[in-house]
Amino acid sequence: MKVRRICLAGCGVDEGGSPLRSAPTRPGRLPSWGRRLVSVVASGALALTGVAVLSEPAHAVAGAKAYVSNFGGDTVSVVDTSTNTVTGSINVGSNPLGVAVNPASAQAYVANFDDGTVSVLDTATDTVTATVSVGSNPLTVAFTPSGTRAYVTNLSDGTVSVIASATNTVSATVAVGNDPNGAAVNPAGTTAYVTNNGDDTVSVISTATNTVTATVPVGDQPSGIAVSPSGTSAYVTNNGGTTVSVIDTATNTVTATLGVGTSPNGVAFNPSGTRAYVTDAGSDDVKVIDTAANAVIATVPVGDSPAKVEVNPSGTTAYATNQSGDTISVIDTGSNTVMTTVSGFNSPYGIAFKPASPPAAADIDVNLTAQPHLGLVVPYLSYTLTAHNTGPSAVTSATLTAKLPPGAAATNLPAGCTAAATTVTCSYGAIADNASVNKTFRVPLHLLTLGKVKVTGARTTSAPTDSNPANDSASVTCTALSVILVTCP
Repeated sequence: MKVRRICLAGCGVDEGGSPLRSAPTRPGRLPSWGRRLVSVVASGALALTGVAVLSEPAHAVAGAKAYVSNFGGDTVSVVDTSTNTVTGSINVGSNPLGVAVNPASAQAYVANFDDGTVSVLDTATDTVTATVSVGSNPLTVAFTPSGTRAYVTNLSDGTVSVIASATNTVSATVAVGNDPNGAAVNPAGTTAYVTNNGDDTVSVISTATNTVTATVPVGDQPSGIAVSPSGTSAYVTNNGGTTVSVIDTATNTVTATLGVGTSPNGVAFNPSGTRAYVTDAGSDDVKVIDTAANAVIATVPVGDSPAKVEVNPSGTTAYATNQSGDTISVIDTGSNTVMTTVSGFNSPYGIAFKPASPPAAADIDVNLTAQPHLGLVVPYLSYTLTAHNTGPSAVTSATLTAKLPPGAAATNLPAGCTAAATTVTCSYGAIADNASVNKTFRVPLHLLTLGKVKVTGARTTSAPTDSNPANDSASVTCTALSVILVTCP
């Protein structure tokens, strides 16, 4: 196995009293927790965790939270992203590294390197609700898009543990290469990719069978990996060298090799896939890559020994964990400058943001009824257009229309309704959950063609977002035999 040493915060000195920087010292010689950290990084596993930004910190609502693993503190810090301050701490296992949030349940999974476990956090209560035993020295956690499975790389086992999130049990163990490090799943959820730091390869895993279907040679000591939003390429940081390998996921071959710095670690795409961001621990910066040109277009100085980077869903900011600096750098992706630095960590590695609360939604169920009203002078049909809110949120506004037969016209329009030709447009104000608002108007029978008379009502706009378009329209058909003989269902 290749050996490479990089000293991080707290890794102390060797037996001769000299500071450890890049000396090939045996891992067992260090007397502190730094000894364990160096044993990870020494084997080339510098891409210790991913930075999974799952909400939008730059425009976060008050109280939105991020979870940051502190390798030096056996804790996970809770960060209020609206103020970028540390607001709490959760005790987990020994030397926590990778953090990922289940996109379906918003549970946070934390890989505890020295325990061989994964802590499951309830992000609503910020408590540990389960502990899952995995392989030896787990590093990185990556979820499928559906959230049903988590893939955990086990550095010392040469395996990947597959956790079924419904039961928080290991459902499969996949043998990969030596020193598996980074992990990523494609947007379709069909393939997982694992960097094998000791083999200079990437294992391609079918998530349907949990078997390795291909092995891709890459650069020296691959560490981080990310799959493009389109799923067509995977970028791999080669930590033992100075490059990023670009894999064509259709052919599982390397199609480009990019020079990025002296010790690339983490890698992440922006939502559109036009930019990739790479942490360079050797230069204490983040390189910005134009993915169309496969060229570095900017260099952003950050903190000491950045480990991982990820871009928020809106693409406006990128977060980099500075493992030796005990800070996190927040990068403005528009200007490629650090907009703020968050402190209060103890060798931060993994970071994952709790998904933002789902946007408010309220379902408008459209109903339309007709009732003949026959008078001595002007017989007419009376139509009632109803907006029923099935929830879950209150409706703030809505617009419904009714389409009349050719030649027909509406009369006796209620407040909020207007008519133009054969279309009646009605505006509705606030409608509480499980409440209805009716708008009733008339159509004189002498303006209708005798026979089948069909009128259709439909929702055209509403706020917040309508969650069920299937019930956005309704029709009613009456039968007119004469102006004084009309039947409606």
